[in-house]
Amino acid sequence: MSVLAESLAGSRPRTPAGRAVAALNHAVIHIVLGLIGLIWLVPTIGLLVTSFRPRSDIQATGWWDIFELHFTLDNYRQVLEAQGMLQAFMNTVFIAVPSTLLPLGIGALAAYAFSWIRFPFRDTLFLIVTAFLLVPVQVAFIPLLTMSRDLLPDLQLTRGFGAIWLAHTAFALPFGIFLLRNFFITLPPDMIEAARIDGASDFRLFRTIVVPVSVPAIAAYGIFQFLWVWNDLLMALVFVQDSSKVPMTRAIQNLLSQYGTEWHLLAAGAFLLMIVPLLVFFSLQRYFVQGLLAGSIK
Repeated sequence: MSVLAESLAGSRPRTPAGRAVAALNHAVIHIVLGLIGLIWLVPTIGLLVTSFRPRSDIQATGWWDIFELHFTLDNYRQVLEAQGMLQAFMNTVFIAVPSTLLPLGIGALAAYAFSWIRFPFRDTLFLIVTAFLLVPVQVAFIPLLTMSRDLLPDLQLTRGFGAIWLAHTAFALPFGIFLLRNFFITLPPDMIEAARIDGASDFRLFRTIVVPVSVPAIAAYGIFQFLWVWNDLLMALVFVQDSSKVPMTRAIQNLLSQYGTEWHLLAAGAFLLMIVPLLVFFSLQRYFVQGLLAGSIK
């Protein structure tokens, strides 16, 4: 009986000494993880400290010299006012929000159709959509740019945000459809069939049942897409032709080319670019973790 009890108890410590060893092991693991996290945070901390230091201090000492730290907000003032970073920040918001919501909405609807609506060649079309994941985005830049500028000249998509919205949406849809469809098919079929028996249409079923129970997966994909768009430089270089509508990534690139040795301005601009993704990630971290684990335990 004691052997059975020990086997049911598993590796749980039964004595004070065993509990102390288990606590010590957990403490060691936490310390190691804390050190790894601190190492990863060192560049961010250094960038933050540098962004508040005067130019003379940056050239004289390193950011880790705690005895020579003199903080100032003048770096951010110069970047936001003189270098036009505030307008670039607003442009980045105008690009990132629609470029996240459009593929999120279209991808969720398409994923639901591939999961729970029967239509001819459904699986074949899904395989074709999945195959687009293998196509490098760079090979489509020239055709898309030509179509946006030459085939649709009246819309002037490249003079505003239309071209980059469409480009981000097009390149994000295959991954979004693939990710969300793999989650939607794990939903209980009885729940879907019960709603249909009650007379719910596909759109109502999608809106009232599928979306509420799939919030973690949808939020995880939304976080991925937002971070990708916010930090994008390549598409902004290709599809944004108006200099007054460039995002922060291009503004910082211009800042780097013009003020290559002005580290105080570069640090302030770089931290402004980082702060929104950090806030988005930490505020939605719970959904992000749930979305990564979605479908693993069903």
